[in-house]
Amino acid sequence: MAKANAETRQFEAEVQQILQLMIHSLYSNREIFLRELISNASDACDRLHFATLKDETLLQGEGDLAIRISADKEAGTVTVSDNGIGMSYQEVIDNLGTIASSGTKRFLESLSGDERKDADLIGQFGVGFYSSFIVAEQVTVETRRADEDKGVRWQSDGSGEFTIEEIERSERGTTITLKLRDDAEEFQAPERLRHIIRRYSDHIGRPILMPSDEEGQDWEKVNEAAALWTRSKEELEDKDYEGFYQHLTHDPEEPLDWTHNHVEGRQSYSLLMYIPRRAPFDLWDRERRRGIRLYVRRVFIMDEAEQLMPGWLRFVRGVVDSADLPLNVSREILQDNRLVRSIRAGAVKKVLGLLEDMARNRPDDYAHFWEQFGKVLKEGPAEDPDNTDRIAKLLRFSSTREPDGETVSLQDYVDRMKPDQKAIYYVTADNHETALNSPHLEAFRKQNVEVLLLSDRVDEWLVANLTEFDGKPLRSVTHGELEADEVGDSKDDEAKDERHKPLLDKLKGQLEDQVSDVRVSRRLVDSPACLVAEQGGLSLNLQRLLKEAGQTVPELRPILEVNPDHPLVRQLSELEDEARLGDWSQLLFDQALLAEGGQLADPAGFVRRLNAMLTGQSRQSEQA
Repeated sequence: MAKANAETRQFEAEVQQILQLMIHSLYSNREIFLRELISNASDACDRLHFATLKDETLLQGEGDLAIRISADKEAGTVTVSDNGIGMSYQEVIDNLGTIASSGTKRFLESLSGDERKDADLIGQFGVGFYSSFIVAEQVTVETRRADEDKGVRWQSDGSGEFTIEEIERSERGTTITLKLRDDAEEFQAPERLRHIIRRYSDHIGRPILMPSDEEGQDWEKVNEAAALWTRSKEELEDKDYEGFYQHLTHDPEEPLDWTHNHVEGRQSYSLLMYIPRRAPFDLWDRERRRGIRLYVRRVFIMDEAEQLMPGWLRFVRGVVDSADLPLNVSREILQDNRLVRSIRAGAVKKVLGLLEDMARNRPDDYAHFWEQFGKVLKEGPAEDPDNTDRIAKLLRFSSTREPDGETVSLQDYVDRMKPDQKAIYYVTADNHETALNSPHLEAFRKQNVEVLLLSDRVDEWLVANLTEFDGKPLRSVTHGELEADEVGDSKDDEAKDERHKPLLDKLKGQLEDQVSDVRVSRRLVDSPACLVAEQGGLSLNLQRLLKEAGQTVPELRPILEVNPDHPLVRQLSELEDEARLGDWSQLLFDQALLAEGGQLADPAGFVRRLNAMLTGQSRQSEQA
């Protein structure tokens, strides 16, 4: 039923912010408006092609799907039209008056003040249509959805409101007419438009047509219009791959690397996978799949096909084109499809091979990759046991041997282990400085034994699933009791526990509610005490992370290890006053907890006890 009159509606608040930005701020890269409109038109054609798999009548006898672009110098307009799926009345309101996703807010928050970089963010956040207002003083959209009889006209000058009405329209698809601003006359020139198309949209899979004469009677194709991934690698140059990547992702930077493969045999498919140069803002959103487009025999099926790439490779962008999947494949079918599992396994192996080659032959590029995406790669051993060995070789860690921030591989570590060293040692903490200064490292430093410094939140999950490398077990320096030969301790010192038993019993009595045991430490050289987890138990760092995540953690009491040669511990062993003994014992425990990056249950009590100790020492000094 046709609307009687045109409606006038207000843009939602965030859209108004974007429109003001487009009109008044983003002038450094104005040509992106055409890239965005072509991309939207291509998507509309792809959606119609997919819809016709179920209903062929949607094509209604019209010609091949294509995008047409023309300029009218007399009218001062540029027109972009497609014969794709089109939009209904409500879809026009939803798509051109509001933005349903949180991408708008994130887009606005991501602006840097650099006009060129800000402009390149537009496509990433799904606000591409509004880039029309960078060059247009008025935008008119006429559209008709393929399965409806009536068309819709939408019009706005970007001032904060738009009009919308039903119209008679015989053609399916969408026509967007831009009334250019006076300072945007350059975009009336056909050669300027052709240049933009070849730069940004040459690899669009639909023909982009422009008039071949001034009368506009004949049209010619101005883009390559061939699916790049179907072409042989020999006929492609780096600039072709880079151009397609930027079309696919709207990333203004070139990719760090890519792999392009055609797999033939019992299963046939093509892969084109890219490693971006920088991590996206939502990399840690594990539910967000950004990267893989699925095609079947060059027919676009879906974006963000999470079944084709595991979560620990969610930064990978690219295309999979299968010759064997059915055209009506759905996400539910993908979930349990044997062929999809095979394609996924093949894609993972290609990406791992790409990273291995980069690590081996381009270490500087791999260091950059690791800085951007290393934390995500660390999820691999837990999620993909079949590839644990290959992933382990790609991991990089800080270490006590590389204090200036350089990282080492596990193979580097093993190659320079001491001849009699039995394990790969590591320490976990909530930040690098806490790990580097952990008292647990003192004996290892004294013996020149390298320890890996693990300070990413994901590291606890990693070491729970990566238990050995090259036949060497990974061992935490904060767990269990160290053997004498691990830290060069002498056999005679094994009698320390007995010799200091009175002190240990005193401490255990004072701290019985907070520790499970007290023992003499082989770890400590300079510090008075440290806290140790039971072998096989949860580390103190992991307990904190689980609590922060709202998980229920069993009450696990640590072991207190003390250094009997430290002056503080020696003085404590001589105390007879029960109250002072209790205060000093608690101080010793709190000090060890702070060194672990833990939080005190009673900070005020810690300050009071510390002040009392300092005051007491001061009085003794004055009396002396």
